[in-house]
Amino acid sequence: MDHNTALIVSDDSQLSRAIVSRWQAEPCAPAFTLIRSDVCKDLNPESYDLAIVGGLRHECLSSVLEVLAASERPVLLVGEDGHCERVISGHPSIKVLPREANWLDTVVLVSTETLKFSQALKCLRQTEHANRVLERQAALGRYLLEIRNALNNSLTSVLGNSELLLSEPEDLSPAAGLQIETIRNMAVRMHEMLQRFTSLEKELKLIEKQEVTEAETKAQQVSASS
Repeated sequence: MDHNTALIVSDDSQLSRAIVSRWQAEPCAPAFTLIRSDVCKDLNPESYDLAIVGGLRHECLSSVLEVLAASERPVLLVGEDGHCERVISGHPSIKVLPREANWLDTVVLVSTETLKFSQALKCLRQTEHANRVLERQAALGRYLLEIRNALNNSLTSVLGNSELLLSEPEDLSPAAGLQIETIRNMAVRMHEMLQRFTSLEKELKLIEKQEVTEAETKAQQVSASS
């Protein structure tokens, strides 16, 4: 949690200081941003990972919660029972922590676990995105494997016909000769790319075979030792 930021929105400076002081007693405390309710509307959701709300003027509570709920960041409300009822009815996604005995310990505990969950969820989403990218790349690779032979045959035909035309330069104009030579050279380059693709495929298969062999060897060693 070293890189997390906890936003504390409160019109009660003592409440803010109490939360910060209690949390800083823990081994891993986040960075803190303290603001009052009257500047909450200009918040950048990317500037914090968790919001803690408490000690607000009654007339500001609803607007502050609207802004924070829209940010899709986790929000904890430290409030009296009456405040809790209002939040439960209007903002069910916001966690409510009544300000009662040992409330500071509860705030730190719930906040810490909420940040851990948010980090885990963020990592999960990043992993899912990376998997989708890999799946698309794998699909492209499979497609290249499928069309490789057909593409290679087409290039062989282009290369052969261009070589045939170039073998009789007297039948070509200088401009046509240069154009056909360019076609031949590009076909050669594309053929070399396909050859590299084939070589890479063989290398990957060899690596995969070696990994399977190593895994089987380790399994046999574990089985023999047991």
